Amino acid sequence: MTKRLLFLVWAMLAVVWATVAKPHVKNTDRPAKADFVRVEGVNLIKPNGEKLFIQGTNLGNWLNPEGYMFGFSKTNSAWMIDLMLKEAVGPDETARFWQQFKDNYITQADIDFIAQTGANTIRLPFNYKLFTDEDYMGLTHNQDGFERIDQVVGWCRKAGLYLILDMHDCPGSQTGDNIDDGYGYPWLFESEQSQQLFCDIWQRIAKRYAQEPVIIGYELMNEPIAHYFDNKDELNAMLEPLYKRAVKAIRQADRNHVILLGGARWNSDFFMFNDWTFDTNIMYTCHRYGGSATAEAINDYIAFRDKTGLPMYMGEIGHNTDEWQADFVKVMKQANIGYTFWPYKKLDGSCMMGIERPELWDSLVVKYSECDRTTYKNFREARPNQQLFRQQLEAFISNCRFERCRKQESYIRSMGLGK
Repeated sequence: MTKRLLFLVWAMLAVVWATVAKPHVKNTDRPAKADFVRVEGVNLIKPNGEKLFIQGTNLGNWLNPEGYMFGFSKTNSAWMIDLMLKEAVGPDETARFWQQFKDNYITQADIDFIAQTGANTIRLPFNYKLFTDEDYMGLTHNQDGFERIDQVVGWCRKAGLYLILDMHDCPGSQTGDNIDDGYGYPWLFESEQSQQLFCDIWQRIAKRYAQEPVIIGYELMNEPIAHYFDNKDELNAMLEPLYKRAVKAIRQADRNHVILLGGARWNSDFFMFNDWTFDTNIMYTCHRYGGSATAEAINDYIAFRDKTGLPMYMGEIGHNTDEWQADFVKVMKQANIGYTFWPYKKLDGSCMMGIERPELWDSLVVKYSECDRTTYKNFREARPNQQLFRQQLEAFISNCRFERCRKQESYIRSMGLGK
């Protein structure tokens, strides 16, 4: 009995000793809040306490196709491109093209290259449909939005890059132009069903990535409310309340990440915002593609940043001369406005990596995209040779891969990156 009692005491002491002596192992699945980039005044602060000045690029066209990046002008939104391809080669071949496009357009090699240029951040535009059972990019159910973002998160972690998630195309459309993959009006602001879906998707995203420190934050919507509409004043007044509603939904699942809010009229107007104290970890984001490359040209952005005491970030800039871009990068650095250029990759140039046009791309694919297809008779008569058309689609997939693209050295230097 004594031996048995001694054995039990020894066993209990061993358990206690193992518990006390065991070194602390950080649970990487649930990092502390200090592990996240955060807003502190007009700056972003990294987990180590250093300031983060965003410099990087946008993975545009990958999860939100836009016609001009394929060389199309009339067929300029994702649903139009999809319809045109279905008319040309049928739904099965179109679905196969989109799957191959998603698998090849952006890969680990692209992310590694971006990091090698000295960039520190990637903005990832995506369509809300990637988180629904709507027909989008070759899938009609079991969409792969989380799978694609998970991929990018893993690639960025390996490459040492931060990531911003940008809902570029929102339920019901938020802009009223081709860039939101909608139907020419920002129905989001007049549809309770679309607003609820908008908030629900962001809450699902926040729940999945609440503990992911690679992600800087969530950009709720891209370039809301174009200026074309007679009721734009009423629409503008709806923007801040919808932002607050979405932030509330996100905070129920995630209190770690920064939330980014863009202004109306191509992310350039901020006068409709009156409350920037409803959350302690928000910032604002602007865009600019033209005008003079001077601080005076973005004085409104600087003034709004100074008034709110919160960071301002240039989410999109580019499509200009190398000289203009280099000059404007200096302005943004002096103004303490971080930036991501648009886009990383597209057909031809004006990007970091240019895609070469397949041999018959213009005479076959672009020509068909621009022809009159308003009736079944029209697109039947205009439909090109399907075998040749499929070959051009396959050639595009091959050409868009990182190893086949042309590095745009002077463009990269104009971004303040490269060597």
